[in-house]
Amino acid sequence: NWAQENIAAIIECWYPGEEGGTALADVILGKYNPAGRLPITFVKSVDQLPPFTDYSMKGRTYRYMKEEPLYPFGYGLSYSKFEYSDLKLDPQVMDIKELKDIEVEVTVKNTSDIAGEDVVQLYIKDIESTVEVPKYELKGFKRVYLKPQESKTITFRITPRQLGLINEEGRCVLEPGEFKIYVGGQQPDERSKALTGEDVVSVVLSVKGKEILEIEY
Repeated sequence: NWAQENIAAIIECWYPGEEGGTALADVILGKYNPAGRLPITFVKSVDQLPPFTDYSMKGRTYRYMKEEPLYPFGYGLSYSKFEYSDLKLDPQVMDIKELKDIEVEVTVKNTSDIAGEDVVQLYIKDIESTVEVPKYELKGFKRVYLKPQESKTITFRITPRQLGLINEEGRCVLEPGEFKIYVGGQQPDERSKALTGEDVVSVVLSVKGKEILEIEY
């Protein structure tokens, strides 16, 4: 917490190996443009963590944590800036009886004067589930390299299983309802937005019907 409040930038090196010093120097001197993203959540305090004897998922990982973290899962900076637009689903509305994969397209633009990579992240939120589910979940990611002012269209494919949930009977099912699809260089939380000054784009997918469909786990 002290570093967050007093240091202009933090480079997390993990276990860099014998060439770690060379790699670190390249990043500091601008010879290499970093594009790492956190695979874990950094909490502000251990008080934000549930008791060790509590085996429920409440308060654990970015999927169930309600308190604001210090650094969120999926967060990371580089010397480049990126902009997301034109998020499209095909189809955006479908009948549950005509289930199929959904194609997701988004445009990513490097709005800076420095070539770099971004990690495009796709999250899904089940808005109308009948059981407790994560607030949203990472369902896909792709790394993309862009020259200054260059744009590219990135494509994902959402399968029926990625929309499914495990019900109280332990069955994997897809329920009709609405799902919010988020795409960006971070997860769709306020802390990430505050740290990066960037936002994600989103669109709602509608699955129509009255029956619940059991899908392959």
